[in-house]
Amino acid sequence: MRTATLGPARRAESLAAMAERELDVLVVGAGVVGAGTALDAATRGLSTGLVEARDWASGTSSRSSKLIHGGLRYLEMLDFALVREALKERGLLLERLAPHLVKPVPFLYPLQHKGWERLYAGSGVALYDAMSMARGHGRGLPMHRHLSRSHALRVAPALKKDALVGALQYYDAQMDDARFVTTLVRTAAAYGAQVANRARVTSFIREGERVVGARVQDVEAGGEYEIRAKQVVNATGVWTDDTQSMVGERGQFHVRASKGIHLVVPKDRIHSSTGLILRTEKSVLFVIPWGRHWIIGTTDTDWDLDKAHPAASSADIDYLLEHVNSVLHVPLTRDDVEGVYAGLRPLLAGESDATSKLSREHTVAHPVPGLVVVAGGKYTTYRVMAKDAVDEAVHGLDLRVAECVTEDTPLLGAEGYRAMWNARARIAARTGLHVVRVEHLLNRYGAMAEEVLELITADPSLGAPLHAAEDYLRAEIVYAASHEGARHLDDVLTRRTRISIETFDRGTRSAREAAELMAPVLGWDKDQVEREVEHYEKRVEAERESQRQPDDLTADAARLGAPDIVPR
Repeated sequence: MRTATLGPARRAESLAAMAERELDVLVVGAGVVGAGTALDAATRGLSTGLVEARDWASGTSSRSSKLIHGGLRYLEMLDFALVREALKERGLLLERLAPHLVKPVPFLYPLQHKGWERLYAGSGVALYDAMSMARGHGRGLPMHRHLSRSHALRVAPALKKDALVGALQYYDAQMDDARFVTTLVRTAAAYGAQVANRARVTSFIREGERVVGARVQDVEAGGEYEIRAKQVVNATGVWTDDTQSMVGERGQFHVRASKGIHLVVPKDRIHSSTGLILRTEKSVLFVIPWGRHWIIGTTDTDWDLDKAHPAASSADIDYLLEHVNSVLHVPLTRDDVEGVYAGLRPLLAGESDATSKLSREHTVAHPVPGLVVVAGGKYTTYRVMAKDAVDEAVHGLDLRVAECVTEDTPLLGAEGYRAMWNARARIAARTGLHVVRVEHLLNRYGAMAEEVLELITADPSLGAPLHAAEDYLRAEIVYAASHEGARHLDDVLTRRTRISIETFDRGTRSAREAAELMAPVLGWDKDQVEREVEHYEKRVEAERESQRQPDDLTADAARLGAPDIVPR
């Protein structure tokens, strides 16, 4: 199908189109749930708008553990329904909806007690696999296996010999969360949704008690739009309560933020051919393969400070290093850490004060006529949350509306991906790129990799890698601005690519080259290039400073030392 090109002109056209005539559905918030809701509504034939105050996935949805998983630990809580639902969604994503973006990943679970633990943990993993197969969506992943201690140490030589008596190995799946959301947004746009980032809702429009739209500020160009819609969906995650306050409604539930931080270290620092899952006193700790790196996380602590830029403190980093080093033969130090990122989980508040015990279930409500709220949940089940939100919105429409079809609607890049993967050697020969580069593009863009290759054909210099971030081609920076809605340097280095967490310099050495590549697409002059680079460098320094602070309060204050919006 035709792809959607989200360049600067398309953004302006979308904002104007949303303000021109009443929409059926306006979605506020372009994290994974909001983007999924826009896709669901558009594919049911509804006129749909999607607005985001910052960038696609700039909140929780770019700061996760990058896992698509059934939630093995929820089995221990006997939450079979949640696990069953998530396993079905994992299978759909792997096999049908996004095979170019969602990939299998192995995990080793070290056993520390003889006898009973193998029986207990083994039964749980066996049930996990059985539930996946029973839904008919487990064929894409190998079954779990039991390993002796010597076998486990061959698979993961980095482990201390006395850290385990044996192990279990099982499979889940992973993705680049921000890239996934960008693809969701583009897919929604390809099916007719009007989408705009850097478009902030400042208030809701009401007629009597009914919400009939929203006032939206264009954060980039200035000016305000009145966007009217029969139904508005609030999909703002940890900002749910803030958004609800615009209509003077506390709502029927409360969303609390739980902070989770992750460390990124080079692949050679941990000698293993598999990911690891470790028990902690509060939850579990993952060591996740991530290209030429490992992601280590996560923490789970209450957060009531700045939601836009949650900060990782020195104590958070020490916590993760201490726990992972308890099983590693060669311990990690601060010097091994390339990147750190912090995100906030939107948890439905229950009666428990501990965020690790709050619900990962989602809920949908219609607090006032014309306004639907969707909150909670987990990344893996975004499609179910989106379906439930649109189903609720449909109740308020005087229309016959089709049923949800997203279970059978592949994301852009999925169709033709496997055929192109099989032909990757021919593509490499045709383009002059190494086959490894072609594989990299296919696993980031799927069949849309052809669009990136067309940029290189038009300008062969774009086929070279970035000087200080060689995993990425120069063409990918241009493509982010011309096709994926990137408006600022931070969008590209933090979300369209992962340079900000995959290099020891946190992307500062790539900043100028990337900004100069973006400039012709976005119409920047030399002064704006300088402002973009300076803003990015200040953001990185503020993050580094926050990570030297002892606690959340001081870390938050340090992180807020950098300006939020790039001046123009």
